[in-house]
Amino acid sequence: MATGIKDKVAILGMGCSRFGERWDAGTPQLLAEAFEEALADAGIERARIEAAWYGSGVEAVNVGNSCIPAAMALRLDGIPVTRVENMCATGTEALRGACYAVASGAVDIALAIGAEKLKDTGYGGLPTMFKGTFNDLWMPLGSAPAGFAQLAAGYRAKHGTSRDDLKRAIGHVSWKSHQNGMLSPKAHLQKAVTMEQILEAPMIAEPLGLFDCCGVSDGAAAAIVTTPEIARALGRRDMVTVKALQLSASSGVESGTNTWDGSHVRTTRAAAGRAYREAGITNPREQLDLIEVHDCFSITELVTMEDLGISADGQAVKDVLDGFYDRDGQGVPCQVDGGLKCFGHPIGASGLRMAYEVYTQLLGRAGQRQVKAPSIGLTHNLGGVPYLGVAAISVLGLHA
Repeated sequence: MATGIKDKVAILGMGCSRFGERWDAGTPQLLAEAFEEALADAGIERARIEAAWYGSGVEAVNVGNSCIPAAMALRLDGIPVTRVENMCATGTEALRGACYAVASGAVDIALAIGAEKLKDTGYGGLPTMFKGTFNDLWMPLGSAPAGFAQLAAGYRAKHGTSRDDLKRAIGHVSWKSHQNGMLSPKAHLQKAVTMEQILEAPMIAEPLGLFDCCGVSDGAAAAIVTTPEIARALGRRDMVTVKALQLSASSGVESGTNTWDGSHVRTTRAAAGRAYREAGITNPREQLDLIEVHDCFSITELVTMEDLGISADGQAVKDVLDGFYDRDGQGVPCQVDGGLKCFGHPIGASGLRMAYEVYTQLLGRAGQRQVKAPSIGLTHNLGGVPYLGVAAISVLGLHA
């Protein structure tokens, strides 16, 4: 019977490039920036890495659809390297591949790395990633802001939330991220924004204003993973292990039937439920110390709090406005590095960037944005749109 991978994989080292408009670097340079930090953190030679998983979302504007550019950039000579893509969950998918390889005993040390170079494309948002059936049949005239604005409409309809209350809550989500982003030296945006600026910003897709939407950027992030036994043999005392890694993909039931009410994201709930069982979490509101979620839009973050079971259904608005998710609040700090809102969203890197922040916090290395004595954290990616997509969850924690 399957037992999952809880505590079978330790993170030996992690790295993250500076995110932003990186006119100074191409994708190979971004990969190297993240990889070199991870390698130094791991304290091993490059030759110890036995396999690698490389995540990139948009091959047409990045480095192509094979593993070769990553292998060349990082001088991964002769080892198996696999390129993966799973919409906006691509970074976590790369981590899943590396962790599963170690947990299975196939390799001792593996690399997960993801990167995206989006600012050179001349395109204002994410380029069209999903050719064929997905775009042509399911969302031929759709856009990301419109798709997630529908989530707000569904949420209001189900819970009877007033427009003003929801607008103030999602405004607080964006305000919080900008406050945190000021303390993140690798973030794309490091400037505070007032609530007045957020609430009075131009409308993009009702109720999402300009500051309710994350941008795109260039960036890379990496993780080197191994077994706890090998990490200990290499002298690692404070150790972060993977408690759970779960992924859920939509079958299309949300769009093709009337069983979904539009107020939540089914794939997030499915992945979170499995991740909690794997990690042994029975009360996420009390047991999680920090979270990094896929705040592509502020409404997404708010709804995700309920999908993760941290806020009760219909109560996320109150929790957000009460400061439950603020860095210095009395609840579960969310987006303590500024999230997608301040880092932007280089697709292949985002999931690993979230893991990098949780890892950094767990080891007490986060400087001014450090939360108090965390022992377990969660990351969440959401690819596609609420009514058709994929969700990925990782739970990371200090190893006893």
